[in-house]
Amino acid sequence: MPLPTAAETVINASVLNIDNVKKLFSRAFLAQVNIAPLVTFRIIFSLMMLIGTIRFMLLGWIEDHYLKPQFHFKYFGFSWVEPLSSAGLYAIHVLLIIAALFVMLGLFYRIAAIVQFLLFTYTELIDLTYYLNHYYFISLVAFLLILVPANRSFSLDAFHNPAIKNEKVPAWTISIFKLQVAIVYIYAGLFKINHDWLIEALPLKIWLPAGDAIPLLGPVFAWEYAPHLFSWIGMVYDTTIVFWLMWSKSRPWAFLSVLVFHVLTGILFQIGVFPVIMIGATLIFFSDHFHQNLHSSISRIFRFRKSHFNPPRETVAPTHSGMNVWLKFFLLGYFTFQILFPWRFVLYPGNMFWTEQGYRFGWRVMLMEKAGTATFYVKDAKSGKEGIVDNAEFLNAHQEKQMAMQPDMILQYAHFLGIYYQKKGVENPQVRAEVYVTLNARPSKLLIDSSIDLMTIRDGWSNKEWIK
Repeated sequence: MPLPTAAETVINASVLNIDNVKKLFSRAFLAQVNIAPLVTFRIIFSLMMLIGTIRFMLLGWIEDHYLKPQFHFKYFGFSWVEPLSSAGLYAIHVLLIIAALFVMLGLFYRIAAIVQFLLFTYTELIDLTYYLNHYYFISLVAFLLILVPANRSFSLDAFHNPAIKNEKVPAWTISIFKLQVAIVYIYAGLFKINHDWLIEALPLKIWLPAGDAIPLLGPVFAWEYAPHLFSWIGMVYDTTIVFWLMWSKSRPWAFLSVLVFHVLTGILFQIGVFPVIMIGATLIFFSDHFHQNLHSSISRIFRFRKSHFNPPRETVAPTHSGMNVWLKFFLLGYFTFQILFPWRFVLYPGNMFWTEQGYRFGWRVMLMEKAGTATFYVKDAKSGKEGIVDNAEFLNAHQEKQMAMQPDMILQYAHFLGIYYQKKGVENPQVRAEVYVTLNARPSKLLIDSSIDLMTIRDGWSNKEWIK
């Protein structure tokens, strides 16, 4: 029998590799798998949405965030999003509570999931000031929940309509959430690989000593080398935790580290329900058996009959293993965007942490300590008279704090001032700003050119050359 040529060997190896890729893709996206992890994810995520929305209302943040300020900063391309009246905003949040409850219970699931996504995303688009990575994550997950049949088991929809009951779903309905969680963690870790975080231990060197009064942990935070230790641990944790969660042998220990990590960040930084959401989200990496046992425990606690949620064999609805071609291309585009968009900062010159060009929507979590002071001057072009603006007249404290260190927000506010004072009789108002910013406790310096008339500048994707 003749030996294969080198070319044939390469071709055969390529065919084998292609076959392996196809098998891997089929196992990760097309194979039939148990629905239990998806059901757990649906319940925990919507429960956190429910709690978070109630908390938001009880803390009075509807008034503070949306109703009191005279001006709202806008996301680029979403300047048309405006807050409703007081009654309208409260109604929106009540509807969001109802939608989250319905998603959790699996009642009118698809409609509730759409409403949950639209209403939450609307509230976040009202004002750029309150942008946080975890709000962005919540919007993305709420959107992905629309695409999956998470109500086919352990839901009121399945109870009332046994025809939809099914314990099997295509693997992609679970894999997309694993992939989304993986992107968050891995990018959070990759962007910690920088000089300030790993070598200077900044900003943890600033933050950790402030927690020295915390019981038990205080002395640890006050230790001289704690910032360096926690900086490296944080980077390694974020970049590798997903892989440890994927491996069954390391999964219990990995999840224990998830608990410790997020509890510590919750204690130190008071970031609401986000640590609980991430703890709950990582449960999707656990085995079907784990989730089935969890559902059985819930059934026993609430005395659900097993037949309510586990359909008899003859009522199992058929589930197609394939993916609709349009859905396949959509998800490919969606995740391509998620992977590439955080890297857009390489298209801009300068220090991203200073200019913040390409900073948002990149999973850069707690990477810098930045503060600034911004003084705005409005000049009447006809008379030449110039006056200082009292920012507190138009903005709340948090808006002023965030605006004073982010160039695009400074530009938006300058245009608002120009229009406002023009209506007050100032002719062709010119607006300039003296903005001093400190980054990671370094001496403050001018962020932008203080002589430029900001009314002559329009925001866009191009480099902001007026940043110093």
